[in-house]
Amino acid sequence: MKLSSQSFGNGQPIPAGFAAGDASGFAANRNPQLAWSDVPDGTRSFALVCVDPDVPTVPEMVGRDDVAIPLEQPRGDFIHWVMVDIPASLREIAAGSCSEGFSARGKQPPMGPAGARQGMNDYTGWFAGNTDMAGLYRGYDGPYPPFNDERVHRYFFRLFALDVDRLQVEGDFTAADAYRAMHGHVLAEATVHGTYTLNPALG
Repeated sequence: MKLSSQSFGNGQPIPAGFAAGDASGFAANRNPQLAWSDVPDGTRSFALVCVDPDVPTVPEMVGRDDVAIPLEQPRGDFIHWVMVDIPASLREIAAGSCSEGFSARGKQPPMGPAGARQGMNDYTGWFAGNTDMAGLYRGYDGPYPPFNDERVHRYFFRLFALDVDRLQVEGDFTAADAYRAMHGHVLAEATVHGTYTLNPALG
């Protein structure tokens, strides 16, 4: 199976229009275009996850003018999108068809392909203590890395071909829930990734 995007080249910078934040604040936050081919026989649905594996693990350093987040700081995952039950007949997600603009407290509900279900992304946890922003962030919310991070962040879009019509996750599920439910049902996986930074020294 092959996954590609007309919105950015594999391993290349993601345009700011597909990010949640740019140098001036919240950005257009449109989901990028994705298309796939060479789908294996027996595919009954797809699942999609977007993950940034370069997130700083010391949140107190994020967004500070007086300190840089060092390149060698240990990193963790940040989920930007999880969607399941994507119809087996689908071969493309159009740019902006699932997200257009950043919504404080999260999209209620997010746009998406008919029949698909979208879970919570990790902005839910990030904004949990913010009285103006706290809420359930569902669907796609794009890159917004710290401007003081010395590392260029990578964003991996992972598409899974599954042998089930409906994944056994319910309610406001997470990517971890989806990964567990997919176990034993993945026929193929394809990945494309882009990069993004708000550090003026790296751009």
